[in-house]
Amino acid sequence: MDWLRQIPIGQFVDGKAGWLRWLDPRLKLGWVLMFLLTPVLAGPVWRVSLLLLLLLITLCSGVPVRVWWRSLALLTVLAVFAGLLATLLPTGAPPAVLPVRPPQELTAPLPSMPSWELLRLGPLKLGGFSLGPLVVNRRSAELGLNSATLILTLVHSVNLMLLTTPSEDLVWALSWFLSPLAALGLPVDRLSFQLLLALRFLPLVQEELQNLLRSLASRAVNLKRLGLKASFGLVLAVGERLLANILLRAEQGAEALLARGGQWLPYEYFRPSSLAAAGVRPLNWLGGALLLLMFGLRGRYGSF
Repeated sequence: MDWLRQIPIGQFVDGKAGWLRWLDPRLKLGWVLMFLLTPVLAGPVWRVSLLLLLLLITLCSGVPVRVWWRSLALLTVLAVFAGLLATLLPTGAPPAVLPVRPPQELTAPLPSMPSWELLRLGPLKLGGFSLGPLVVNRRSAELGLNSATLILTLVHSVNLMLLTTPSEDLVWALSWFLSPLAALGLPVDRLSFQLLLALRFLPLVQEELQNLLRSLASRAVNLKRLGLKASFGLVLAVGERLLANILLRAEQGAEALLARGGQWLPYEYFRPSSLAAAGVRPLNWLGGALLLLMFGLRGRYGSF
């Protein structure tokens, strides 16, 4: 029943192995923003290349495989399911046919017909095909590919950063980027502390969900015998109880902080000690140069 704890999505795993743990958290945040922003309005070639780069970074990061392979397998299944669903669903209604043909048709050049080929490798061509009432063409195939790669890239990049970076380091990195806005009255310390609490509450959310699933399993609930309406009501009740338990945990955490005299700490307090190491500086310079290179490649080849 503890399978949720074996999939550490969004949880920091302590350890010393792997160069990714020693990278500057500001660079990690920049790379994650690159994985989040560059797929927007990008072509399928760039999306697939970005996904392959993320998988290569994961394999070469030095992080033990047992830490990330379960979450990656779960995300892969979810992304493949979403991609197949987007591929098989209709992509839009067909255009309406005009009852009267325009008089300029005889003089105007013939419009180029869109190609619905899924793949072309030299003489090899793979065109659209149908599965009964479901038709797969180039547009639906690109939509499924974009959906699958987007889900896997976004979630796994954030998860990889959270696995290898303590919450305090992420708070310091975000506060460092927001520090110029403090002159405009933005409460940077308060926002950083709220982010730290949100990251701390991720394991508690998984624990509450695990407890609710264990309670359902101990009562031998059979959704098939309950029916669709009763099963939907049970899911709503479980979701309501999960939200109530999370809010109760948040209230208890706030009361504990007030009882212990909690106070806002400046973001300099969370500065990582690994930044002072001399051997890490070449790694940070290399990571920054590659990040700028990726943004340049996005502007040049992102539309493919």
